[in-house]
Amino acid sequence: MSSPIVTRRGAQNAKIQTRAMVKSKSVATSGVVSIMGATSATGSSAGSGSHGSTGNESRKPSAALLEAKRRARLLKHQNNCSNMNADTVTDIFSNAVKAKGMQRKPTGLIYDETMSQHCCLWDPKHPECPERFTRVMERCRELKLVDRCLLLPARPALKSEILKLHSASHYERLEQTSGVRDDELMEDLSSHFDSIYIHPSTFELSLLASGSTIELVDLILQGRLQNGMAVIRPPGHHAMKSEFNGYCFFNNVALAAQHALDDHKLQRVMIIDYDVHHGQGTQRFFYNDPRVLYFSIHRYEHGSFWPNLQESDYFAIGAGSGTGYNFNVPLNATGMGNGDYLAIFQQILLPVALEYQPELIIVSAGYDAALGCPEGEMEVTPACYPHLLNPLLSLAESRVAVILEGGYCLESLAEGAALTLRALLGDPCPPLVEHVELPCPEACEAILNCIFTHRPYWRCLQLQQQYTVEELNNVQPLPGAAPLHRVQRTWLGAPPPPDRYPTRDTAPCIPPEVTARKLERLRLLQAETRLSTPPVRVCYAYDEQMLEHCNLHDTDHPEQPQRIRQIYQMHDEYQLLARMERVGTRVATTDEVCLAHTRSHLNFVRRLLGREREELQEVGANFNSVYFHPRTFDCATLAVGSVLQVVDSVMQAKARSGVCIVRPPGHHAESDQPHGFCIFNNVAIAAQYAIRDYGLQRVLIVDWDVHHGNGTQHIFESNPKVLYMSIHRYEHGSFFPKGPDGNYDVVGKQAGRGFNVNIPWNKKGMGDLEYALAFQQLIMPIAYEFDPQLVLVSAGFDAAIGDPLGGCKVTPEGYGLFTHWLSALAGGRIIVCLEGGYNVNSISYAMTMCTKTLLGDPIPTPQFNAAAPRPPTVAYLSCLETLQSCLQTQRQFWKSLAFCSKLPQFVSENNNEDFLTATLQQLNISNDDAQGAAGGPGGDRAGSGVERPSGSKPKVKQ
Repeated sequence: MSSPIVTRRGAQNAKIQTRAMVKSKSVATSGVVSIMGATSATGSSAGSGSHGSTGNESRKPSAALLEAKRRARLLKHQNNCSNMNADTVTDIFSNAVKAKGMQRKPTGLIYDETMSQHCCLWDPKHPECPERFTRVMERCRELKLVDRCLLLPARPALKSEILKLHSASHYERLEQTSGVRDDELMEDLSSHFDSIYIHPSTFELSLLASGSTIELVDLILQGRLQNGMAVIRPPGHHAMKSEFNGYCFFNNVALAAQHALDDHKLQRVMIIDYDVHHGQGTQRFFYNDPRVLYFSIHRYEHGSFWPNLQESDYFAIGAGSGTGYNFNVPLNATGMGNGDYLAIFQQILLPVALEYQPELIIVSAGYDAALGCPEGEMEVTPACYPHLLNPLLSLAESRVAVILEGGYCLESLAEGAALTLRALLGDPCPPLVEHVELPCPEACEAILNCIFTHRPYWRCLQLQQQYTVEELNNVQPLPGAAPLHRVQRTWLGAPPPPDRYPTRDTAPCIPPEVTARKLERLRLLQAETRLSTPPVRVCYAYDEQMLEHCNLHDTDHPEQPQRIRQIYQMHDEYQLLARMERVGTRVATTDEVCLAHTRSHLNFVRRLLGREREELQEVGANFNSVYFHPRTFDCATLAVGSVLQVVDSVMQAKARSGVCIVRPPGHHAESDQPHGFCIFNNVAIAAQYAIRDYGLQRVLIVDWDVHHGNGTQHIFESNPKVLYMSIHRYEHGSFFPKGPDGNYDVVGKQAGRGFNVNIPWNKKGMGDLEYALAFQQLIMPIAYEFDPQLVLVSAGFDAAIGDPLGGCKVTPEGYGLFTHWLSALAGGRIIVCLEGGYNVNSISYAMTMCTKTLLGDPIPTPQFNAAAPRPPTVAYLSCLETLQSCLQTQRQFWKSLAFCSKLPQFVSENNNEDFLTATLQQLNISNDDAQGAAGGPGGDRAGSGVERPSGSKPKVKQ
């Protein structure tokens, strides 16, 4: 049996044998190398040589790259022993092995019907009403979601748990209201706090809300739940150490995070708060703590929107050891929708989350940014919330807790919360009925401002180039140059707080016709949102007849039968096959193959049936890196037909997604000739088949094989129905398949201009971090704008760590992560089709991780190590250069790429560091009572009875 690991020398021999008319088998001169040895191979072929290529000369490396190399060598010399130990990897597949026993656990749901008792006795129209709770539960039951969850008994928080963050006087003040039936007294007490009402049950229900949140997080961290949701009230994220605020009494999420830090000894907890109001209470508790990364997206309007605090602006980034761990994305306009929020996630939140590597994610899920909410006046549709949540479910080993906060349009609140729970249960993200609007200028400004302030602390935020004072003063910038972003601050604020806050008629006044129009739009969206789910989660295609295609002159050839056999066996070893449905295989018809190929090419391959081996070798030598076998035609048409069977299963809603374990591969095959181990272009035929037989108008092909899919690109370069996106090693045109076609400036032809996106790596060594940046900065924004009806992945795994030809370092869990991101598109209709990959261990683990992801299993999060105290690698710097070039090229076709502006590398009068420092000191952001919040140096104010207001104006339209 041939070796499962192809050596570099073996690949070179294969290259020679497939190109030259060699009459006798070359002598293999090298033994099997170790996996780590194979990792360093830098061969530029796909088992593919340069014969007949027109490759470009490599250009001279930039000064920045040379300097990075010099620094890296110096650092290695200074810390030789320690760095060698730190960088040594004993088992490059250890995380994939660990994933073998990781299967999806239940989704927890915690709530208590008594939470509907909390209400405002003196204002029956108060926005924070019991229906917020009851309508959410009703919708979850309508969608039959509650029965699919593990129901958890709610419990009250212990006093000791509350006192971890809140003061004793704060606790006792609320405790004293328990059971009090004097409405006048309670209204008077409430008037001393901003946007508060107190009910006789408020104390008990606040304890129940906090205790339920802690219980949910506890069970997730104990491994008894995969993830979960707490449908609770009163909400919590505005509650401060010693002050009720904004409908909130105890800070549910902050208390649960502190519990995770104290009782479970976590070191990295991420809190994501997309309530439309800034959660200043949560921010203050952890402002100095690097163990908690707080990320808030909120309406701000330069401080004129509640809670009207300067600390809610983008320049509040944390203090002390927590500097850089507080993110505010302040939105300075109303009407922002799906495109704006998706851009914030893609440009900042997800890259930072990947770099931070959280051990737990807690979502402060307010739905007052949803369409129809009178307080937020934003337009995020309910179906968008699963799309925001989906990428988070692949982080922190899927340990995600969603906690209900605000939301005051009952229709959008109930639908958004229910669809969030549906996403936690693993159902595919519903297709967005309305086309994703482009990020508005105010959203772009907020994103770029946030990147500017956090850029010094996060390596993932280095993509935007910088400009100098000289460039700013240049009245005639270069044509096509990136715009220069001006970082500015505007503070409007609000009038001074009143002596007493209003307690009645606090609901915003929205014209009835506006409310009616938005409700009609919500109902239309709900009716048109497809929520049906196919009965089978993943189908797959595999047939042992495809093993017959092999190189009769070289049993060690990289494209060997063992590739698919071992992938199939590992799927069985991981007990995945029993959880999938196998589709029947068939050979493709002549008409089907000719969807992407000429009939002469088909007939040429057919005529090779039964030819003698010597003759086949001579014929194969006429092509670039191709060999033939007497059964090649049968195997190639079987591979195509098998992929089409999976397309049928997915498009007919028999299965959500599919996996194709097929060979020979296809993406190099041109319409009229074989190329680079490929005979017929499986994925290209599948795309044309879906368009012809199912009437699709938008098919996305993502090709992550380390080699550019020249055949697929050429077949679709004039077709706007197919968006082809390839991420590949390029080396300035010197890497197989060579030539200029794989460069970033090749964007398609005629009607297909803009529908070809190349991301060419010009250095080896690209890994999870670089690929993840490419996905979040380019692939996912463009994909959402394109809105595909089907996603096809040309899944070559020769960029995987351990591959002898690719020279890259993508881990199996990295491929699982990328598959999960893509599965949010097209209602989950995604098909992963094997292309290249020549270390059968690497490809087996990698494709297995992709399948586990599609089955909903958690997998280990890739370890990016981006925050390690060492300079960025040459590969990373080259990655940034490539992505910058791609963004500049593609932004003329895709308006979602609105973030190519340069950021200042200097400080001006409006963003100088002295002013920033003074402003933050004036804010005293870690305090809510002038003495110190939890974890700070102070406590309660001596002799205080009722705390003075926090400085915000009432949470009500004036």
